[in-house]
Amino acid sequence: LSMYGSSPNSLLNCGFSSHSANGSDSKKQRLEESPPSRVLHIRKLPNEVSETEVIALGLPFGKVTNILMLKGKNQAFLELGTEEAAITMVNYYTAVTPQVRNSPVFIQYSNHKELKTDSALNQVFTLIFLFRRLSDGSSPSSDPGVLDLAPPPSPVLRIIIDNMFYPVTLDVLQQIFSKFGTVMKIITFTKNNQFQALLQFSDPVNAQQAKLSLDGQNIYNSCCTLRIDFSKLVNLNVKYNNDKSRDYTRPDLPTGDGESTNKDHSLLGAISPLSAAAAAAAAAGRVALSGSGVSGVLLASNLNEEMVTPQSLFTLFGVYGDVQRVKILYNKKDSALIQLSDGNQAQLAMSHLNGQKVFGKVMRVTLSKHQTVALPREGLDDQLLTKDFSGSPLHRFKKPGSKNFQNIFPPSATLHLSNIRDGVGEEDLRLLFANSGGTVKAFKFFQDRKMALIQMTSVEEAIQALMDLHNYDMGGNHHLKVSFSKSTI
Repeated sequence: LSMYGSSPNSLLNCGFSSHSANGSDSKKQRLEESPPSRVLHIRKLPNEVSETEVIALGLPFGKVTNILMLKGKNQAFLELGTEEAAITMVNYYTAVTPQVRNSPVFIQYSNHKELKTDSALNQVFTLIFLFRRLSDGSSPSSDPGVLDLAPPPSPVLRIIIDNMFYPVTLDVLQQIFSKFGTVMKIITFTKNNQFQALLQFSDPVNAQQAKLSLDGQNIYNSCCTLRIDFSKLVNLNVKYNNDKSRDYTRPDLPTGDGESTNKDHSLLGAISPLSAAAAAAAAAGRVALSGSGVSGVLLASNLNEEMVTPQSLFTLFGVYGDVQRVKILYNKKDSALIQLSDGNQAQLAMSHLNGQKVFGKVMRVTLSKHQTVALPREGLDDQLLTKDFSGSPLHRFKKPGSKNFQNIFPPSATLHLSNIRDGVGEEDLRLLFANSGGTVKAFKFFQDRKMALIQMTSVEEAIQALMDLHNYDMGGNHHLKVSFSKSTI
């Protein structure tokens, strides 16, 4: 699979230089003229050079975030994570001639500020194809000022995944990280509402290579960003082989019962430095991110039974998926079953909402054993505990590729408002949100005044406001849209 077609369409306004690739004095002048950019233009590459070899030129200076090979022209564009990294790289290679396969290459700033690759590549695992294991000696390690040559502290990496709009499974992590060496053990968990993993290589050097190459990269296009650090642990103790933890050196381990949190506690207790409280919190927030074969039904418990309604749960869980049915349990009104369109949506909702305070109580969210939520027979639900939302016009994710998929964020004190009616001002909106029982700390209109950010004093107040005011009728067929924001004001 060729990751980056060499067609010029894969860059915005490419404007490739039409000069030949043989270098000339006029080009040297242009080298001086292009202002610094995090995209570098690399010329005079040998034939048949691989992406990995070009990436290796940039790795010692920081994260490499994209690459475009122009195979026929013996050229490439390399995008680094920051402009500073690119400047350091250009300065270094001005003093030390860069070489690929023992022949000198030319590096200069590109006129592009970033590389835009073809949207058809959207779902491709950019990383898996891009980073083959780096060959030794391909980086300018002769200058210790550039490379951090300290020995790697641990074979264990701690991985946090930001912007997780698609589930990332233990197997996906194993597939990506095994490009750098033998992966021995993986433990996954949710902490502070973020999917995290501990991953142990057989050798600390492999861990260092993986960290250098993958930190800051996206697993899928424009989402699921890897944040990687060395763990304080040097060895993981895995008790069960299942979709949350795996010891590849011991295929004989039991699977354990995925539903039982007590067993999860003992598993996490095995990770020595974790305090018992942190372990319990992490276990309670566990998410088994394997979308296949998982039912789309969640069990929410420890709800405030005086306040909770099927509608409020529909609105809150609807931030993370299209809720089809909600049933508050007749014999246990502090618990409810929530059915989403599929297992991926259910897991996304669980990972973001478990442990959040709703109506003054900490809500617990787990996967239910039920495959669907049954509707009561005609006339039997006199307390209106069950509601079918399958035809609701309020589903956010009905349209494939909808912008809403890109704007899924954990609950936050700042809310994003859209579809604001003309003539509605800041005071009107502050008053509306204060009436939902919270205090408005800050407010900011976007330029067109159809959208705004509003900041409440706590996440709990923002959750309350979202449940009360999403789809609020502002008159004139304008229904206010409310979602969590990643910004602060």
